[in-house]
Amino acid sequence: MNGLNSILIFLGLFLAGGAYSFKKQKISTSVVVLLALGSVMCLLAGVLRIQGIWE
Repeated sequence: MNGLNSILIFLGLFLAGGAYSFKKQKISTSVVVLLALGSVMCLLAGVLRIQGIWE
């Protein structure tokens, strides 16, 4: 696992935490959905890079 994998996974978890926090604060649903989609994309990219599918 190299640096980019770690950064993508960390960023995905960070965005997921932000989406959860915003949801608890009852902030706009569109912002929560945008953060959640960004989180899923970062986590998926990190996991796919670990598995070596993109190499």
